[in-house]
Amino acid sequence: MYDMSIVTHNWGVTLVLGVIFVNIFMLFGIKSLTKYTKAMSLFTPIVATAIGMVVFTGVVMMAAKHLDFTIENIIMILFAFLLIYLEIKRAKGLKKINKKEPDTFKNFKAYAFKIFLLQIFVTLSISFWMWL
Repeated sequence: MYDMSIVTHNWGVTLVLGVIFVNIFMLFGIKSLTKYTKAMSLFTPIVATAIGMVVFTGVVMMAAKHLDFTIENIIMILFAFLLIYLEIKRAKGLKKINKKEPDTFKNFKAYAFKIFLLQIFVTLSISFWMWL
């Protein structure tokens, strides 16, 4: 069960990275704020599910280890909270956009891209540390 959880956890992390890259492609591929907002309303639950998959498989692995809180587990929990926080921050930024201002979508793109880059960095940094 533990080995299967590790494999599923790794696939979940890969899925999170894939979802972040899809988000980036949609951010720069969609030119209309209205279309982007609609796409995000459909895609945001997928992002939450991917992050939830990683958290759930991590919980299963901790349960298999009899809830042994190692430093690695604590850091992964903190990184999961950070990913969730960044995603909430990006989604709130999209909600607060004033659709009547001309450059607001361009400014949001720069803001969201920074958040996506930070999410990629967070995900890869914990992944490389764990895989080494």
